[in-house]
Amino acid sequence: MPELPEVETIRRDLEKKILNKKIVQAQVLDKKVASGQELAGVLKNNSFVRLERRGKLLAFALKSGQYLLVHLKMTGQLVYKLKIKYQKSKMIYGGHQISSSDLLVPNKFTRVIFTFSDGSQLFFNDLRRFGYMKIVTKAEKEKIWEKDFGIEPLTKEFKFEKFKELFAKRQVKIKAFLLNQKIVAGIGNIYADEICFCARILPWRKVSGLKKEEIKKLFLCSNSVLKRALKNRGTTFKDFVDGVGKSGKHLNFLNVYGRTGEKCRRCGKIIKKTKHAGRGTHYCPGCQK
Repeated sequence: MPELPEVETIRRDLEKKILNKKIVQAQVLDKKVASGQELAGVLKNNSFVRLERRGKLLAFALKSGQYLLVHLKMTGQLVYKLKIKYQKSKMIYGGHQISSSDLLVPNKFTRVIFTFSDGSQLFFNDLRRFGYMKIVTKAEKEKIWEKDFGIEPLTKEFKFEKFKELFAKRQVKIKAFLLNQKIVAGIGNIYADEICFCARILPWRKVSGLKKEEIKKLFLCSNSVLKRALKNRGTTFKDFVDGVGKSGKHLNFLNVYGRTGEKCRRCGKIIKKTKHAGRGTHYCPGCQK
């Protein structure tokens, strides 16, 4: 699943392409992934004026004042197709990687199609139909922002004192803590492992047993790890390509995730993988304590 750096990369790239274009048609091909108010009716003759993000959730602000919420989940894709007269159409896409056999859009996994007044189109594809699109009011969006998401790295609100308060009276383990979107927004499996490595802390230690300096390390690493990943346009493994169709290059900078059996770049010990918090978890037995 794309995490904060990947979803933010998609947001930035699509924002350059689709804002203030009149939506002449919105076709919902699968109602399972498009819920809320009648999506097609709300979007027709409307336009996107701003793209927002909270954690891994995208919010497309509409001229009418409503919002289109988009979550890619495991296999969702947003594909933008620009029609150029007398030339082949150009495409950009973000989310789950598009294989060469799926480059034709729409395809059998296309769930929603947006057509803009200039002939360009935006496609929402989803192989396993876990993702969703939903129209909400501004008040509903703000309620979701507040209720479903916790403090978010790389924002002004992400301050150490607030972060430290989240550890009080909790008995959960560190990785589960980082993966809980209602506590810390935007971190998934890849970056939880990388943050723990950066902080030199084993992912299964209990948060209640952390010292203040260890909490400070987790705080600083949450920002630094995600900031670096965002700079590198995200991590590409088998299921992420960014909003301009280019693979993120952060894979080359990962320290533990996906490096099972390789030497730790910091201490030379062999990176190991185990299952923790229901997820494959990568760590260094040498420099994480």
